[in-house]
Amino acid sequence: MVFSVHHWAAWAPGLVGHDAWTSWLTQPHPLPSEGTPPLTELPAMMRRRVDRLGRIALQAAYTCQRDLPPCPGVFASRYGEIGRSVELLETLARGEPLSPTSFSVSVHNAMGALFSIARGDTTAYSAVAAGAETVEAAFVEACGLLADGAPEVQVVVYDEPLPPPFEPFTEHPMVPHAWACRVRDAGDAPGITLTCHGAEGDAEAGAPLEDDLAVLRFLVGDAARFDHSVGPRVWRWRRDV
Repeated sequence: MVFSVHHWAAWAPGLVGHDAWTSWLTQPHPLPSEGTPPLTELPAMMRRRVDRLGRIALQAAYTCQRDLPPCPGVFASRYGEIGRSVELLETLARGEPLSPTSFSVSVHNAMGALFSIARGDTTAYSAVAAGAETVEAAFVEACGLLADGAPEVQVVVYDEPLPPPFEPFTEHPMVPHAWACRVRDAGDAPGITLTCHGAEGDAEAGAPLEDDLAVLRFLVGDAARFDHSVGPRVWRWRRDV
């Protein structure tokens, strides 16, 4: 799969704008755990339904979209609105009735649906969750849409720290964050190649970061290669020159 990245945006508490993000990705440091974007692009009635993670994801999506033409979208999150899901399960355990509104925005495709509905955009969107390989699955989906004829695809990746009782399953320190980028077929020009291999013992890894943030560091940086090892597989991101 060969593609190129055009336009990107990201949001996390304490990190707004390309300069702040590229600096932090080069030298990660602890970020504030609290903070919510204004998300003024989303109508107020919809905005009130969205929790922090959803606001962060939609802010990145809107900032990346800007005034560009609509295109298919892939919304990717390893855990999604798991905090809201835990609240719903606790409500069930107490034998109390569930909120239909809360349930409707807890499902994995909720953010893509809200982004589509609010903008009156009828282009295709999908939701992806694939564990530690979620970001790679998102780009596989995006490249499939490009192969089907879409001129451009917007990928939105988002996650936040796990709530109780799931914190012990965290593999890396987590921050609430989202990033988005628009990808195109690279054609005959140099682009980014994504391939999957069996583990060979020669994987190149960078400083520990959440899986998707390590990929973002590669996409917006100038490294020639980034290897993401997951069990018996290595996903290799390579920058063609």
